[in-house]
Amino acid sequence: MANTLRPYLTCVRSTLEAACCLQNFPCQQVERHNKPEVEYKNNPELLLNPVIICRNENEKCLIEGSVNSLRISIKVKQSDELEEILAKKFLHFLALRAEAFQVMRRKPIEGYDISFLVTHAHCESMMKHKLLDFIVTFMEDIDREINELKLSVNTRGRVVAHEFLGSF
Repeated sequence: MANTLRPYLTCVRSTLEAACCLQNFPCQQVERHNKPEVEYKNNPELLLNPVIICRNENEKCLIEGSVNSLRISIKVKQSDELEEILAKKFLHFLALRAEAFQVMRRKPIEGYDISFLVTHAHCESMMKHKLLDFIVTFMEDIDREINELKLSVNTRGRVVAHEFLGSF
C-alpha cells in the first residue's frame, strides 16, 4: 500500500468500524419487514450523520449509517480521460456481477462510482471484521488495478505506434 494511501484507508477503516454497530430493526411502516433504513430514509431519527472522507477532490468515500444498515459509496481516482474510461468500464463490469459480492449495489449513489450496502443480516452471516477488510482491500486494489490497466494500454499503444511508424 502506498504511503499516501495508508492514512486515507486507515481513516476509512476506523470510521467503518465505528459506524458498523448495526442491530436488527424492523420497518416501522410495514409489519414483518426489515428494510435498510439508510436506503429508504423514512425515519430521520434512525439515520446517523453521513461522513465524507476525502483524499483529494477526485477520490473520496461517503459513509452513511443507520440503525440497521450502512451504505459506503466510493469515488475512484480519475485524473485523466484514460483513467475515467478505464474506471467506468471496470466498475460497470463489477456492477453487472454485484450479486456475487453480496454487499455491492448495482447502481451507485449519484456522484460516486461504486456503492456497498451492509445490512444487519450481512453482519450476522459474515464476520464483521472480514467484511470491513474486504471493503478496504477493494478500495486499495481498485486503484492498483486501474493503474495497471492504464500502464498496459500505454504500453500497447507505444508498441503499435512503433510498429506503424517503423515502416516509414
